[in-house]
Amino acid sequence: MRVRALLALAIVALSVYIAVTVPARLGLDLRGGTQIVLETRDSPTATADAKATDRTVEVLRRRIDALGVTEPVLTRSGDRRIIVELPGVQDPRAAADVLGRTAQLTFHPVLGMAQDAPPAGPEQGAKPDPSPSPSASPSASPSPSPSGETVLADEDGRRLRLGPSSMTGADVSEAQAVIDTQNAFGWYVNVEFKDKGADGWARLTGKAACSAPGDPARRVAIVLDDKVISSPQVDESIGCDTGIVGGTTRITGGFSADEARELALLINGGALPVPVETVEQRTVGPTLGAEAIRSSALAAVIGTALTGLFIIAVYRLLGGIAVLALASYGVISYAALAALGATLTLPGLAGFVLAIGMAVDANVLVFERAREEYAQRGTARKSLRSALTAGFRHALSAIADSNITTLIAAVLLFLLASGPVRGFGVTLGIGVVASMVSALVVTRALADFAVARKAVRRRPLWSGIGSTGAVRARLLRRDPDLMGRRRRWLAVSAVAVLLAVSGIFVRGLDLGVEFTGGRLVEYSTSSPVDADRARDALADAGFPRAVVQTSGEGGLTVRTDRMSNDEAARIGETVGALAGGEAEKVRDELIGPSLGAELRKGALIALAVAVGAQLLYLAVRFRWQLGAAAVVAMVHDAAILVGVFAWLGKPVDGVFLAALLTVIGYSVNDSVVVFDRVRELTGATGARGKSIARLTNTALLQTVPRTLNTGMGAVFILAALAVLGGGSLTDFALALLIGIVVGTYSSMLTAAPLAVVLQERGGRRPRGGAGRPARRPVREEEPSRA
Repeated sequence: MRVRALLALAIVALSVYIAVTVPARLGLDLRGGTQIVLETRDSPTATADAKATDRTVEVLRRRIDALGVTEPVLTRSGDRRIIVELPGVQDPRAAADVLGRTAQLTFHPVLGMAQDAPPAGPEQGAKPDPSPSPSASPSASPSPSPSGETVLADEDGRRLRLGPSSMTGADVSEAQAVIDTQNAFGWYVNVEFKDKGADGWARLTGKAACSAPGDPARRVAIVLDDKVISSPQVDESIGCDTGIVGGTTRITGGFSADEARELALLINGGALPVPVETVEQRTVGPTLGAEAIRSSALAAVIGTALTGLFIIAVYRLLGGIAVLALASYGVISYAALAALGATLTLPGLAGFVLAIGMAVDANVLVFERAREEYAQRGTARKSLRSALTAGFRHALSAIADSNITTLIAAVLLFLLASGPVRGFGVTLGIGVVASMVSALVVTRALADFAVARKAVRRRPLWSGIGSTGAVRARLLRRDPDLMGRRRRWLAVSAVAVLLAVSGIFVRGLDLGVEFTGGRLVEYSTSSPVDADRARDALADAGFPRAVVQTSGEGGLTVRTDRMSNDEAARIGETVGALAGGEAEKVRDELIGPSLGAELRKGALIALAVAVGAQLLYLAVRFRWQLGAAAVVAMVHDAAILVGVFAWLGKPVDGVFLAALLTVIGYSVNDSVVVFDRVRELTGATGARGKSIARLTNTALLQTVPRTLNTGMGAVFILAALAVLGGGSLTDFALALLIGIVVGTYSSMLTAAPLAVVLQERGGRRPRGGAGRPARRPVREEEPSRA
């Protein structure tokens, strides 16, 4: 107990220190940021049309991810312009320089020295793994010749004749900045080639090795944006036509850490399809008003307080301890996000507050198991402390399985997705780890201390686990046979899905501007216009979903998903009236989606892989029938949520996407808790002779109190956000309310009945104990009714 207490104290103290000393990075909706406007240009080989600009957006997105900027907004404006909005950027000029680099990486054979250059002597210390140096002086502009040769200055300023490029950056698999411990702790960039790139590198260096040592033709030139950044000589140990095998090389030569990282991210991000030029750079204000932020903060405080009061009312003393543990969870999670430099947006903060409500789940699991243990004490006369210890021990597998499945999804979303979906994976993963720490370390330490007090031992009802609870007592009296009507429940679920999905075909999905693009109009006014007043006025004029931002000095931008010319004129009149005169239109352009096709494709692939990994894990831990039932229930919940939003005409945007991912995680978590109890009962003494349906029914009834109490903990917060949050948070809270109600239903009356049906058809029982199959087959029988 002392070790747990000291560990809990150390974790909380460190988290408080980080939370106080590390400033939070707020998103564009809360604080604004830097807006960089880029314009694509034609090149000799490509035309800067809308398709080329869209491809450029995706390359820039990869570069921004590598820069460490989270929650950026990138949209195509017109056919040639790209609007990049970056929250919390410390050096906007450096960011603009990186974004504007073409990053055309090519590898060339060196044919010899140009006629006006002095002869080059042999390079000293050349290695088989080339170690080039950065340019010591600006390179001259390329001078192509009729034969396809190019003349460029090398890193020492000597002019080289280069043959046509035999490899490009597309042949590179990965580049990584690495510290060079053998060279005064400098930095170099390690480059790994793809399969074809490795063969090409061997051919290029093998051909160069056929020239005599000291001959310029024994060198290989690595060129970035028409500048030679490396021209090493192939080592004498490399044979002619053999070349350097292994598919790796490195670029070294006095790089600082920032220079090495910048070069690596440029190589990894890929080359821009067409050149870009920075045409504008300005600061932009937040997309949400101060009143919306205040009301959302009030909603979060009220919702969290109501959740805490509910937990205390249900679990009394241990409920109060759980509230303290949840406060520590909030501090730990926030400190982790701040330490990682995560960008906090309003929906992200709302999800963070919601996670506090859902993090009560692990505590509820433990307390409900402790209640069961204390109620079954019989002749053993278990004490509160022994019941609590048994509760932690028996709840551990359910806590671990439910959190590991969520953590699998979080890791895969981070590794495979990008943009806001990747950011969601980071937040989700941190929440899972912090939840387990707060429940298994902080709660355990405080609860052990509390139940050991003499006053609590004499009055077990004070503890909160000395009684079975109203819900459990009623279920024990009635003992309903839910699994006896399993096919009826499955039919209800199928009808609900069909009704919901039909809304997609009848009403269609109202996709937000992030998915469809829209129109952006920028106004210049004679006097500054308050963004909050503009939002209210435009909402009254019929544009409640317009995104309004201040821009530069005295500018105002309005972004909508759809806007006719008449509507644009009405918006201009509204803005002009607020300014006390006319509003001059300085920009009016169509904009593309900020969640582009590549980002959406990556998110879908990441989600599919995550679902497959969860199914595999559940199949290993339980049986494939139970894993399949959990996945079907998850699809059931997602389909109903999307369908209901279609019927209601609510926008399906980036905020809805975050809510949908949260619902998916909640659904799997609920189903896993039920199946964990099924597995435990199957391996318990006395399970022999009982049917799968009866065992599942018993497991379901035993986990109902946990399911309802966990759901109620989140409902209080969501109800407060829906009523008081306003704007997009209302839709966010509504989506999660629907998801929690549907997820609670599906875990009990979709996943469990489907698991029973699948196992009955397979003729086998679920695994008992820690995943071991039952020793003997069990005779199937109809469950008896009380």
